[in-house]
Amino acid sequence: MSNVIRRNTINDAVRRSAARFRDQTALIHGERCWSFAQINRAADAIGRRLLDLGFTKGDRLAVYARNSDTYLLVWLGALRAGLVHVPINYALTEPELHYIVEQSGARGLIHDPDLARTALAVADRVDLLLSAPMTGSAFDPLAIALAADDAAPLDAGVADEDLAQILYTSGTTSAPKGAMMTHRALLAEYASCIVELNLKGSDRALAALPLYHSAQMHCFTIPQILVGATSIVIQTPVPALCLELIEREAITSFFAPPTVWISLLRHEDFDRRDLATLTNVYYGASIMPVPVLEELRQRLPGARPYNCYGQSEIGPIATVLGPDEHTDRPASAGRPVMNVETRIVDAQMNDMAPGEQGEIVHRSPQLLIGYWNKPDETEEAFSGDWFHSGDVGYFDEGGFLFVVDRVKDVIKTGGVIVASREVEDALFTHPAVSEVAVIALPDPKWIEAVTAMVVLRPGHEVDAETLIAHARERLAAYKVPKTVHFIDALPRNTAGKILKRTLRQDFAEG
Repeated sequence: MSNVIRRNTINDAVRRSAARFRDQTALIHGERCWSFAQINRAADAIGRRLLDLGFTKGDRLAVYARNSDTYLLVWLGALRAGLVHVPINYALTEPELHYIVEQSGARGLIHDPDLARTALAVADRVDLLLSAPMTGSAFDPLAIALAADDAAPLDAGVADEDLAQILYTSGTTSAPKGAMMTHRALLAEYASCIVELNLKGSDRALAALPLYHSAQMHCFTIPQILVGATSIVIQTPVPALCLELIEREAITSFFAPPTVWISLLRHEDFDRRDLATLTNVYYGASIMPVPVLEELRQRLPGARPYNCYGQSEIGPIATVLGPDEHTDRPASAGRPVMNVETRIVDAQMNDMAPGEQGEIVHRSPQLLIGYWNKPDETEEAFSGDWFHSGDVGYFDEGGFLFVVDRVKDVIKTGGVIVASREVEDALFTHPAVSEVAVIALPDPKWIEAVTAMVVLRPGHEVDAETLIAHARERLAAYKVPKTVHFIDALPRNTAGKILKRTLRQDFAEG
């Protein structure tokens, strides 16, 4: 009996979705609409073209581009050909792009036309089978997809345990590592998302966050394709455009990190637009300040909030705090999803009691199988037969997870540990504060000084002494910032994560 009978890859899942939902709308980008049947045929056609160009099963295909329908179709086409997709942050510079292309051993590099200068500079230094823009070359995936009505089904012999993607970590604290994700791992993660995030075919989802990032692609866009939802894909989460589309397209489902939710709440159109169709609102990728969450719930009273916590190495979802759990535990990251087992441990892998802090570790079929060509890092990440997240947290008596901080963002001031999130939450309660990031800076007395970087709301003024006094009313003395710096904007990557490493470097040097 052939293994094909029981095979379950992302290719098989997309084919099943196409067979179920056929001519229903799966994807909208600008003026183009794609049915489920059309994206399935497009994947076959693009995959076949890649094989015709000389790619073979297991080759890596790097993609350096912004959101579009073409981006999604290239991802599905690469999988259909049995290739390993390597998504790359489109904001990376030439040295950063070169590192990932070379480290992954990519044989192809597909890029946006306006990123050609950087892409071609890298292509000149690496032996590639294909280096091409998304449009206007011999390999034109959009043209191939639009002409795919008669595309024959393609079976490249892809198996469940084959690699689907190498997801490079964001590099906010260290050099990027390539997490090797199999078809099996991602499908397990999709199942967790569908169940825990209440994804359904009636959803109209706005996909505004980068598709190169695991959260948008693997928590929402692909799982929503599998359940028959419609995704409206835009290039970037511009606040005015997001709010306009939520109203015009009757969006019911939207995911964004806290920084984007803050930008929406601060925009003048938030209260002018009819956002009543927005049923499920999701946040994650970084910790949501509780005052911002409370404001979001007050201003969108009909929406159901979900907190999504995890990291790329687990697909990325690990825990979810559902809508009915927000009232009692607004600061919690929720409980492990159905395909994840989570513990809080000390350095010797002993379980911590409820309320006691330790490292968050996981076991799950969703996990990476290792870091690409980094055996030492892989061994370290899986020491003790659990995956080490690098995050500090604790469970309460009810089994709900509270994420305290990244291990590398915890501040050790005067020999006492301070969680940056707690200080940020205190400062967020001041009406003049729009955004804040708390970091450690070197200090001759305290070794690490609690330091706040603050962005003020338009039209508001406040001095550092007032904010420090505000924090002192809410925090123990050792947690109060020693210094407050006012800046115009916080540095963040294109997925919306605040780059605390950049702040530490810039202000330590200054």
